Amino acid sequence: MAKNKKQKETDGVYFLKLVLFLIVGAQWLFIKTKSGGQIPLPVGVVVGVLYASHEHFQIDRKIEYAVLLVAMLVGFFAHIGLFYSL
Repeated sequence: MAKNKKQKETDGVYFLKLVLFLIVGAQWLFIKTKSGGQIPLPVGVVVGVLYASHEHFQIDRKIEYAVLLVAMLVGFFAHIGLFYSL
């Protein structure tokens, strides 16, 4: 009979993954209209949530979502991302 071996992440891989979520989650798309208004879209959070939900190691998904949420707020107030004018 074959035993199921549980794969374990190393600390370096886990830390690198958290840094990746921090960088990706902070990305915004700011669209500036002709009237002077600005429309912010959190594209990094959408990409990060899609990656977190389809990831191989789904042990700490709640922590990944929390990192994405904090990165989203930091990215919004620091204006990190792409700026597009219509």
